[in-house]
This record gives sequence, C-alpha cells and structure tokens, in this order.
Amino acid sequence: MQQWLATYAVDTRSGPKKVTKTYCLPTIGDVRQAVIQEGGYVLSIRQHDRSVFERLLARSSWWQVQLLRGIQFRSSMTSPSVALWRLIEAENNPRSQNILAPAREALARGLGVIDALKALQMFDHSTLAILGASERSNKLQEGIPQAIRNITQKRKNIAKIAGTLGWIGFDLLSIVQGLQMGRTMILKWFRGNAPKDAEAAAKFNHTVDNLETLWTVLLWFAYAATAFLVWSILSFWLNRGKRDFLAAKLVRKVPMVGSYLRDLAFADSMMAASRMIKGNVSITDALQQSAEASNVPEVCNFWVAAYNDLSRGISLGAAMDRPPLSRSERMEIMTVSDLSQIATVLESIADIRAQSAQTKNSLIVWGAFIFTGLYLLIAFGSAIYALQLMNFSMDSMMDQMMQPGG
Repeated sequence: MQQWLATYAVDTRSGPKKVTKTYCLPTIGDVRQAVIQEGGYVLSIRQHDRSVFERLLARSSWWQVQLLRGIQFRSSMTSPSVALWRLIEAENNPRSQNILAPAREALARGLGVIDALKALQMFDHSTLAILGASERSNKLQEGIPQAIRNITQKRKNIAKIAGTLGWIGFDLLSIVQGLQMGRTMILKWFRGNAPKDAEAAAKFNHTVDNLETLWTVLLWFAYAATAFLVWSILSFWLNRGKRDFLAAKLVRKVPMVGSYLRDLAFADSMMAASRMIKGNVSITDALQQSAEASNVPEVCNFWVAAYNDLSRGISLGAAMDRPPLSRSERMEIMTVSDLSQIATVLESIADIRAQSAQTKNSLIVWGAFIFTGLYLLIAFGSAIYALQLMNFSMDSMMDQMMQPGG
C-alpha cells in the first residue's frame, strides 16, 4: 500500500470546488478510480511521504494513547470499527488526517478495527496482540485500558533508560572533549621538554608513548560506543513495528539486555494469551495470536512450536513444556488440567516475567553507571598520571637550568 495526495475538483451548487485528499491505495490508477467514484475530476496526484514531524507524532506514545482513548469513548455506543471511522472523519488537522489515512482506507475496504490499526504502523506487536485478543473475545473496551497501561509502562522503561543514557552520554562527552583538547597540547609539551639525559629521555618517551596510546584507545572507544548507540536508537525508531532487523539482533547479544527483552516479550505474550483464553478464544487461535505479540524471535518460535505440537495432537501442557521457559514455569504448566487453569498460570508467569524484567532493567541501569565510572576512573587516572609526569619533566628541566653552564 502507498499513500497518495490527490487534488481534484467537484461540482457544487456554488460552482466547482477544489478538494485535496489523502488516499492509501496500491497504484495511482486506483487513486484515480476512487476520485472518479466520488464524482471528482482529477487535477493532480502525487505520492505522499510523511514529514519528519508526522513520523515522530505517529510513533509517540502520547498519540497512541489519545487514539485508543478516542476509540474507547466512542465505542461505548457503537462498534469499534464505526468508532474509529467517526474519529477519523471528525479530525480536521491535515497532519492528523495524513497519519490516519491508512486506517480510513482499511475501514473503507471493509476490514476490521485491528487491521485498520495495523495499517497505521504505529503500535508495537505487544499492544496489537492485546487489542487483538480483546477484540476476538468481543471485549475491546476492556482491552484498551490494558493496552494503554502496556504503552505507559514501556514509556516509563524507555524514559528510565533514556535518562541513564543521557547521563552517561554527557559524562562521556565531557571526558572526550577534555581528552581531545588536552591530548594534543599536553603531548606536544611533553615531546618538546623531554629530559636531556639519554637514559631518562628514553624512559620519559616510552611513558609518553604509552599515555598517548591509552588516550587514543579511550577516544576511539568512546567514538565507537557513541556511534553504535546513536545508530541503534535511530534504527529502533525507524524500524518500529518490524519483527526483526540488524540493530535488534546486535542489541540482543549484549549481556543482560537480551534476557531483559526476552522477559518483556514473554510477559506481553503470556498476558495476551491469558486474556484470549479467558475470553473463550480457541486455544489454537490464542497460540497463533500470541506469536504476534512479540518481535523477539525466541519468544515467537516458542509459541509457533507449541501451536505445531498442539496441532499434531499433543496435549497443551506438553506442547508448552519447552525452553526458554524456566524449569519451575514448565512444571507449573504441566500440572494444569483445564483451560481456566492454564489462563491463570499464564497470567502468573506474565507477572513473574514482568517483575524479572523490571529487576534486570535496574541492573542494566546500575551496570551502565559502574561502567561509566570505570571509564571515568581510567580517564582521570591517566590525566593525574600525566600531571605527575609533567611535574617530573619540569623538575628535570629545572635541574638542567641549575647546572653550571645550563
């Protein structure tokens, strides 16, 4: 699907009227046909690309929450699809109209509210899974508050990590600036004021070379870490909603971060599965939908493998008795005897995984503080060593000046 901006004229009682409207259709011919069906005469059609502001607004948690609250408020008197359609039609802001155009076209083709929300490409997999589970059980109004809590909790986690990264980045920037500005000046002064004695000069130059190497390594490490951090943030932002991409694969290999993301994914998918089962959704549909609740491949593979085993006639407990669930979680699942119990167990596992993710989030934050402290210690320690070396050089220079004939 592609978004198009069409300008056309329509006949009115007061004469021709110029209209500009956004369409989300596969080809320009489809747009032309849609305009003709509306009784318009095409003036121009061009491919529409969202501005940077529109992309940022569409992917902000504030916009997502406001959209879900609007659907919840209007769906109390009508169906969710009609509620979303009325919400879109009531929007007068051109930027908001462009953002909501894909959902409007999806609804116009007869698709449901979940398909329309997917067309917007602004919600993550876990939020869509929660909404999808609620919609399948005809309890979307009850699922929207849970989806909002999910978005809010992730926003808090992101804010905590962003604050930590900001603090680390400020410290690293300060140290890097100091090293970059002082390295050239200090090393140049050292080279020009080496001791005259051959043995002392050799020892002095060797020490200066080691200091230069250390500072160079620290600088390049800081440059590489900053570049990777910025690239990862931009990649996650631009690829939001995609199941897997290069930055996500690399980030999952970072110690503690991978298990943190896996716990979050399990918490989201387990909660979605529990809600679907409680809403009398078939277990096969619940397993398939749970696989869509996460973009972590390990979690998706777990649900897909459980679905495949269940389809072959294996019992539900045995189908879900597999890693990466822990031994205690697997034993708890194996003890269940009916679907009501499995829903309770999945909800319990989701809570445990959410608490584990919160603990690992704190460990990641403290680990980042400790790592930055070590970096600062090395940087400051080398600077203090440079000052001591400078004092040694000045003492040697003064001794040479005090010698007869110096």
